[in-house]
Amino acid sequence: MNRLSGKVAIVTGAGRGIGRAIAEVFAQEGATVIATSQSAKHDFPAGIEYMQQEVAKEGDWKKVVDHVLSKHGRIDILVNNAGIIAYDPLTELSLKDWERVVGVNQTGVFLGMREVIPHMIKQGIGSVVNISSIWGSAAVAGAHAYHATKGAVLNMSKNAAITYATTGVRINSLSPGFIETPLTDSQAPEVNAWVVSMTPMGRAGKPEEIAQGAVFLGSDESSFMTGSELLIDGGYLAQ
Repeated sequence: MNRLSGKVAIVTGAGRGIGRAIAEVFAQEGATVIATSQSAKHDFPAGIEYMQQEVAKEGDWKKVVDHVLSKHGRIDILVNNAGIIAYDPLTELSLKDWERVVGVNQTGVFLGMREVIPHMIKQGIGSVVNISSIWGSAAVAGAHAYHATKGAVLNMSKNAAITYATTGVRINSLSPGFIETPLTDSQAPEVNAWVVSMTPMGRAGKPEEIAQGAVFLGSDESSFMTGSELLIDGGYLAQ
């Protein structure tokens, strides 16, 4: 407990699944948490502040960051978790769906880093955790836009890490494997069973297991890590 005591954290895409688990575990570890999602409704426990946000919109990022700085005076951790998926293969993917996935998964990460990192540089310290995926490094058939954006997040994180390595700001990515969330629950059962069968540990992960990795990257325990990819995938990418 208290591994994040005194830190102020923004967690995007926190309405459910991995993002919600990260927000809740961060609060349990002592952080002041501002959780965002595009939904107008929320039911977070006491101690977690909620703001509605569309991560692909510049104005929403400015609104969130200005509010956090005005109220709390600093931002110590940014978790760019918001993400969506489209399953269409390249030749069947509409431009509208491509732009929708790129907007949330890639542009949202870009805007978040661009808005927050300058304030972290002024502080002389900060940690950015960008949520990628095993599908940013390995492919399955279909889901072209999702693969493209999650691969982009990996390299965006490395670029920012090297660019700002001497400023006290660390940027790392975290790549979950197959995790039991509302998103995966909505997929065809046979698809989920196949991915689990391909996972060496033989089971799906839990959102809380990803949240613990985010705590490590956000905390001072990872003070000599930047530009790294933390895999929490049950051994999937070790194959």
